[in-house]
Amino acid sequence: MQLEPYLFFEGRCDEAIAFYRQALDAEVTVLLRFKDSPQPPGMIPPGGEDKVMHANLRIGDATMMLSDGRCLGGAAFQGFALSLAVADEAEAKRLFSALAEGGQLLMPLEKTFFSPCFGMVADKFGVSWMIIVPQEGLSAG
Repeated sequence: MQLEPYLFFEGRCDEAIAFYRQALDAEVTVLLRFKDSPQPPGMIPPGGEDKVMHANLRIGDATMMLSDGRCLGGAAFQGFALSLAVADEAEAKRLFSALAEGGQLLMPLEKTFFSPCFGMVADKFGVSWMIIVPQEGLSAG
């Protein structure tokens, strides 16, 4: 069994895909637009045919799914964070800086009692990320 996050960007999915491709070296493996569906796109506003109905991004060994949802313009990402476990401090700094671009610092990237390098940031879409270098002997996942 796999757990895969599915995020709804309410009209900003193309922007999010471009951001994650650059910040996380994400690879787009699936991209379907509402206009590609053989069924009428009844849940989106008129003019939303080019919006993303479904996308898969490959980030490391994981898949994140994204959509424009109903294109209501107010995505709210609350009550969760996505965690990236990386090999070393240099990679943690690179990813943290990239995700922080236009976003909000939640906790600086620093040594903690459970990791040699851990920090939290909300990206420019409001998605919270935790970046961690797992401490030897402790599992990150």
